Amino acid sequence: MSFDNKLLEIIACPVCKGKLEYDREGDRLICKADRLVYPITEGIPVLLEDRAEPLRDEA
Repeated sequence: MSFDNKLLEIIACPVCKGKLEYDREGDRLICKADRLVYPITEGIPVLLEDRAEPLRDEA
C-alpha cells in the first residue's frame, strides 16, 4: 500500500513531535528519535503512544 507523502509532511510523532518516516516494506511509520513504530491500519496511521512498538534493530 502506498502512503500519501503530503500527509507524511504534516503528521508528527505524538511523543516527541518529530518527523516520521514511512517504512514501505512494513507499512508502518517510524520515529527514529524515540525508536518507536506506529502501525497503519486499513490505510490510517494509528498515532497513539500506547499502540506504538519499540523499534527493533533489523540486521
